[in-house]
Amino acid sequence: MQAGKTVADQYQAISEEEQRKATSFFEKGRSTAATGNFDYAIEMFMQGLQIDPENVEAHQELRDISLKRKISGGKGLGMMERLKFKTTNKDDKLNMLNAERMLAFEPGDTGYMEGVLTNAHKGGFFDTVMWIGPILQKANAESKKPEFNKYIVLKDVYKSLAMDNSTPPRVKPELFKRATNACQLAAQLKPDEMDLQTELKNLGALHTQVEGKYDQGGSFRDSIKDRDTQEKLQAQDKGVQELGVMGKLINDAEAQYRLDPTEPGKLMKLVDALEKTEHPDYEGRAQELLEEWFQKTKTFRYRKRFGEIQMRQWRRMEQSQIEYLNANKDDAEAKAAFEDFRRDKWEFELNEYNLWAENYPTETSFKFYAAERMFRLGKFEDSIPVFQNAEADAKFRTKARVYQGRAFYELKFYDEAVDTLDALVKEYANQDDAAKEMRYWAARAHEDRGDTDVAIKLYSAIVRMEFNYKDVQIRIRKLRAAAGGNAAAT
Repeated sequence: MQAGKTVADQYQAISEEEQRKATSFFEKGRSTAATGNFDYAIEMFMQGLQIDPENVEAHQELRDISLKRKISGGKGLGMMERLKFKTTNKDDKLNMLNAERMLAFEPGDTGYMEGVLTNAHKGGFFDTVMWIGPILQKANAESKKPEFNKYIVLKDVYKSLAMDNSTPPRVKPELFKRATNACQLAAQLKPDEMDLQTELKNLGALHTQVEGKYDQGGSFRDSIKDRDTQEKLQAQDKGVQELGVMGKLINDAEAQYRLDPTEPGKLMKLVDALEKTEHPDYEGRAQELLEEWFQKTKTFRYRKRFGEIQMRQWRRMEQSQIEYLNANKDDAEAKAAFEDFRRDKWEFELNEYNLWAENYPTETSFKFYAAERMFRLGKFEDSIPVFQNAEADAKFRTKARVYQGRAFYELKFYDEAVDTLDALVKEYANQDDAAKEMRYWAARAHEDRGDTDVAIKLYSAIVRMEFNYKDVQIRIRKLRAAAGGNAAAT
């Protein structure tokens, strides 16, 4: 900790909004780990910790996953992979997370544990320090050759945090206790070091003095949050204030539901209030209630609402990953992980929409949305008959026919793609995005079938609507050049 600065000055507080954003990654990590895909689960937790690096529960869940991976035969990172995650950067947070990533693949490596500890301390992530410290100390003590220097590092880190110069003092006796324990273990390895023996006595005395006097309890996140209450109230943003109001609404709805727990209207009012928070704990409570009512009544609307909450959670996770990718455009690993995530999301949504369609057979929208997911997953043959049925609903007729044409195209049924899309282009009078899309795929089908002149005309119609649409400029120039004509879009 920097001289002259208090723990509160150094602590890296994470906003509640950022904590909520990170939650979506942790949720995905949990669900993925449950399927045995530990590597992807580790990636999801690392992305979440990038946003909320002080989430101790997430750190511990990540460690639990890494231990399961190790037991199942998971290997450590290779040399070239390790080189990607240096811990000598100027960014302490990056160094901490890189050390933790490598620790996730080698959960017994005390060097990586020390890297997490020291960089968390330098970066102001003190709850992470308190989490990894005991893990490092235990691992070092249980190794065949405990390292003296690791105990000294632990002692110095704890002592630094304990010697807070806040006014009034905000001391955690637990820190003096931990510093004393680490010092004692170091002294056992080198009993002849008199300076260490003296420091051990002094630390023990300090622990005795502050114990029961300044016990703050809780995490650093909680203690920092509580300081200067008036200042915090003034600094609260609109979103936090609204959450406070929502909390009151939840309490009121919960009280009303308890008075009459058999009334569906009161149940749904409580579920509405819980769901609006977009907080996983409240959403979990809503899902528990819905599952209970579905099992009790066998009324499918409760199961459907359960699924709707899960869908929103998937969408939040997707948005968080998109935001991360936009900020880290060169992260190839994250891009690959995102593609895997999207397929998982579409598979979940497909299963959900199929279930809804089965229980509400007259609702065309569920069938259409299921067919959309089939198409995105490359299940083109399965999607075509569902899209054909969806044409009966005027709301989905145009989209369903475009998707049919595209599915025929992907299956290389070029004649069927051309007939479907040409007929739609002829019938469709609007000049909107749908008009451009149907012409584009009709042109692609004609191009692949060898109908160069027709393809050029369709591409030309598109550039007159939107000159920079997809890759139309490239395609029209290429076709005209091959035909020996003017490559300009006229």
